[in-house]
Amino acid sequence: MYRVEAPRAALRRLLCALVAVGLVLTGASAAIAAPSPASVLAAPSPAGIEAQIDKQWNELEPVIEQYNHVHSQLLGNRKRLKAISDRLAPLQLQVDLAMSEVGGMASDAYMQGAPNALNAMIVSGSPTGLTDKLTYIDQLARHQRESIADVAVLRDRYAKDKQDLDVLTQTVAARDADLAGKRKAIEQKIAGLQKLRTQAYGAAGGDDGLLRTGPCPVTYTNDKGGRAAQRACDLIGKPYVFGSEGPGTYDCSGLTKAAWAAVGVHLEHYTRDQWGSGKPVTRGELQPGDLVFFYGDVHHVGVYIGGGKMVHAPHSGDRVRMAPIDRGGIPIAGYRRPG
Repeated sequence: MYRVEAPRAALRRLLCALVAVGLVLTGASAAIAAPSPASVLAAPSPAGIEAQIDKQWNELEPVIEQYNHVHSQLLGNRKRLKAISDRLAPLQLQVDLAMSEVGGMASDAYMQGAPNALNAMIVSGSPTGLTDKLTYIDQLARHQRESIADVAVLRDRYAKDKQDLDVLTQTVAARDADLAGKRKAIEQKIAGLQKLRTQAYGAAGGDDGLLRTGPCPVTYTNDKGGRAAQRACDLIGKPYVFGSEGPGTYDCSGLTKAAWAAVGVHLEHYTRDQWGSGKPVTRGELQPGDLVFFYGDVHHVGVYIGGGKMVHAPHSGDRVRMAPIDRGGIPIAGYRRPG
């Protein structure tokens, strides 16, 4: 049988249980409110902030390289437009003069009749001679018309090329303007990266590490690659500025372009173009001057200088410097030899 407790005893038991629960909850709240030493976040370490810089820069650099690519296209198109315009103008003038002469001759013939000398030639001589002369005159007129037509065809072809290039240039210019419009936002991100560097290394004049860690190039060769590597070494210490190819500042593909320009080899200011224009080489075949590309989308590049090292322009707030090509897990996409 179940025993029924007295109401007063049951109420006393319930109050005791509620007090016990309250004490438990109070203790739990106190435990949550009071931070333990382990829960206090430590100040960011330089290594941790460098990792943040690398992550953010890895997202930012492809945008910079895309700007370089589009801007190079725009400059190239404008140069070709000028060349076409320079060739088109004299052709148009030649057609205009020829048409003016033909129009003048037709007007004179209409107003005055055939010239006296021509009239005398036609009405004189035998019928056979007259036929020959008329044939000659017809051929002469046809030749004149064909000459004008050839020039007009050439003019029309250049005009069509110019029209097509105008349309393409307008499209590229719109993309260039769009990326240029993002420049402020990009520069704000760069400023944020520099603040992270300041947190990691102290004031702006703080130690940023050695720029030149030994002989540069490590291996010197007196060929184009060796001289390109030497030029890259000469630029150590120059500040990084995105979209720049010298003479006082550089970004990564601007640096490689300038290094190879010193030996007469043209590279576009865009990592993907540089990747596509060079001869593939293996790691075992690396020579000074070869280009080392990083990441799957090849958005970073440096100049190999021998000894497993390169010269590169890392990112904003940094300077052109020597560095090992094996950069703490950053993937190497491959190697190319310009020339």
